Amino acid sequence: MAPRPLRILIAKPGLDGHDRGAKIIARLLRDAGYEVIYTGLHQTPEMIVEAAIQEDVDAIGLSILSGAHMTLFPEVLQLLRERGVGDIPVFGGGIIPREDASTLKQLGVKEIFTPGTSAQEILDWIREHIRPRSG
Repeated sequence: MAPRPLRILIAKPGLDGHDRGAKIIARLLRDAGYEVIYTGLHQTPEMIVEAAIQEDVDAIGLSILSGAHMTLFPEVLQLLRERGVGDIPVFGGGIIPREDASTLKQLGVKEIFTPGTSAQEILDWIREHIRPRSG
């Protein structure tokens, strides 16, 4: 029996109304053979975590262009821990200053992809770092 493909949730938290990048990443991952759940615009951290649990995802990718990354990323991480699924890796992308990316990684975000990151770099990182969650 072949292993199931990774399930990755792509989400746009907050009031950011630009989702072109998130849709490009969702399509990239889908075309690479992953199961992708795209939650759409204007998701609250609570909605993202609930969708991740309901969809039994292996990872969450957050796309933020609004500048609210230092609030929204930590809130998603905290809610995952509170709901008992703190083992779901969170990665993200968007307009995130290098210093903030470093802080977010210290808080538990696994990787931050900024503008200019190639599609291949993202795919390589996922292949190397994301594994199916057990149980």
